[in-house]
Amino acid sequence: MKQNSYTSIQSSNKGISRIKLNDPSTYNSLSLGMLKSLIAAFKDLEKDEKTRVIIIEGSGKGFSAGHNLKEVRSLKGKSNYNKLFDLCSELMMVITNSNKPVIAKVHGAAFAAGCQLVATCDLALSTNDAKFCTPGVNIGLFCSTPMVALSRNVNRKKAMKMLLTGDPVSAAHAKEIGLINDHFEDSVLEEEVLKLAENIASKSKKVVKIGKKAFYKQLEMSLDKAYKYTSRVMSENMMSLDAKEGISAFLEKRTPKWKDK
Repeated sequence: MKQNSYTSIQSSNKGISRIKLNDPSTYNSLSLGMLKSLIAAFKDLEKDEKTRVIIIEGSGKGFSAGHNLKEVRSLKGKSNYNKLFDLCSELMMVITNSNKPVIAKVHGAAFAAGCQLVATCDLALSTNDAKFCTPGVNIGLFCSTPMVALSRNVNRKKAMKMLLTGDPVSAAHAKEIGLINDHFEDSVLEEEVLKLAENIASKSKKVVKIGKKAFYKQLEMSLDKAYKYTSRVMSENMMSLDAKEGISAFLEKRTPKWKDK
């Protein structure tokens, strides 16, 4: 396990690697140090050939309370604010552009940029009592960057209500509006997260890479362009060894043996 004052990385087991936010004294706030550490961790795992799926979770009482407001208050000048928020946006883009699916394992609170982090991950599971919130409006700092990920996962009016009121929502509501996939009792969350991660890790790494990239790229296209683009993606996918192996295995009623090529 690699560890620093902000994050710890557990190397691949069955193709699954884990990143833990390791600053419980600040509720795993996304400080400059935490953001830099997370970006480095994701980039390290992106290069790791054994890693097929990444789980991200928080230590202590919850997932993440968002930016460290004491740090934010101490920053002087617009350029320093830009550095902080640009760094946070860089983290979100690193996760989105990663070839590896990322699962958020959430307990406690996921607030502000912490909620943004959950929304950015490809999948998210939480405890039944987890809370999600974009409370910036209550402190005079609208959650504009969290809004980007939130509005791409949640119905517009549901997202706007979260952003305009700053009120926390329950795990059940977060599932209903599409912010998370599901929620469970504390005692079974780990089991359910691993079950999901192992399921994905059992697929062809090359095919998952193709699919994740295409998913996010087509979202921003018009309908006709999206179909033209994904038709080309499927044609390219068909040229892969794993597509040929997967189709053959299905027709021959056997388990495919992926080459990740």
